[in-house]
Amino acid sequence: MPRPYESSIITAVQQACTELGQDRKIAAIGTSACVYRFIVMKTHEDFMRLALKEAEKARKIDEVPVGCVIVRDGKVIARGHNLKEKRMQANAHAEMIAIQKAAKKLNNWCLDDCDLYVTLEPCMMCTGAIILYRIRNLYYGTTDPKGGCTDTLIQIKQIRHLNHHPNVTSGILQPECAQILTSFFREKRKKPKKDKSQFQSQ
Repeated sequence: MPRPYESSIITAVQQACTELGQDRKIAAIGTSACVYRFIVMKTHEDFMRLALKEAEKARKIDEVPVGCVIVRDGKVIARGHNLKEKRMQANAHAEMIAIQKAAKKLNNWCLDDCDLYVTLEPCMMCTGAIILYRIRNLYYGTTDPKGGCTDTLIQIKQIRHLNHHPNVTSGILQPECAQILTSFFREKRKKPKKDKSQFQSQ
């Protein structure tokens, strides 16, 4: 329980934030040697916007614009965007890259206190990784009618025998997440298709 003078300070800060137009909640106020730290909680939309920034990085290098961030204790600990063409690796999806970075940062494969934000519904591979790494919450922007494997082609919540089921929330900034993909593929269709022979072994 905060002391009386601490409660007064907390109330004053909250009132000041309101008067200044602060529209985010004060998530926590800690004390250490009479120094108060105010942590402002970000919203799901805020984190999805960061994922969209990652998607934009992919678009700029002519990769399918999908971006991902992983959040722990309200802080982004890993980011990723599609690098399949650049790395010539079919598994270099945004989610896979971010998950690997998070596991390395935490020195732990079990990410059960982490949340993953991605602009597009994960594919079968990424959904499997999310389950295996025990991601706590999955938030995605727009559905993938051709490859989505959390709600669209496969509904993981209905597979009872899985040893982990992340909480899944969809539709966060859906118009923005869909638009970046739609515009990318619209531009792609205007360009000549790549010669598939370049992918054949010499």
